Amino acid sequence: MAKPRTSKSRKKAKPTRRFRPMRWLLRWGLRVVSVVFLIAVAVTLLWSVLNPPTTFYMMQESRRLGGVDHEWVDMNEIAPIMARAAVAAEDANFCLHWGLDVVAIRRAIDEGSNRGASTISQQVVKNVYLWHGRSWVRKVMEAAMTPLVEAIWSKRRILEVYLNVAEFDEGVFGIEAASRHYFGVGPEALSNVQAARLAAILPNPKDRSASNPSSFVRKRASQILSGAATIRADGRARCFQS
Repeated sequence: MAKPRTSKSRKKAKPTRRFRPMRWLLRWGLRVVSVVFLIAVAVTLLWSVLNPPTTFYMMQESRRLGGVDHEWVDMNEIAPIMARAAVAAEDANFCLHWGLDVVAIRRAIDEGSNRGASTISQQVVKNVYLWHGRSWVRKVMEAAMTPLVEAIWSKRRILEVYLNVAEFDEGVFGIEAASRHYFGVGPEALSNVQAARLAAILPNPKDRSASNPSSFVRKRASQILSGAATIRADGRARCFQS
């Protein structure tokens, strides 16, 4: 006579899994963040060794103007004074921060403006990876990507890219085009005064001229020359000078 099947011999029914929307959102949110981070690392690595052929803003201006003047030039083909002048004009503590100048940001907040708070590294991220504008979305992306660029690129590379993508006049991008546009010489032949005047027209090159400087540009260029000498003497140019 067969023994009746005990409860232990019966197959246990699999419990139904409850759908937890918050856990699902968290899991997929982490996956999306991971993918975005990996993409950001990949594109940052890419432009650390390859020269960006153009930027989103350059493409916009090219469509609007029917073309732009832009040619890449390596850092060792740019007069050293030009690099120091750009740093003195736009980001004197370039060698001391990791992409975000907290002191300058606090000072700008106290003064009620954002002038001087954007570092050269932030401007490179904005120009190469993002778009121009004052939206909070772009600002957040810029703040997130800047430390990544600082971690992967050298300071010299950051400054090289900056000098090659900065706008110096309407449709004139990069120090190679700017040097010839304003002074008829290559960037390697720039004099101290010429370099200071090019730095002085930033960040409003459409309203200023390096070859026909206003009194404001002349005064600012003089201050930049003094600043360039200071950062050379006190070591704040060491991170990008060969």
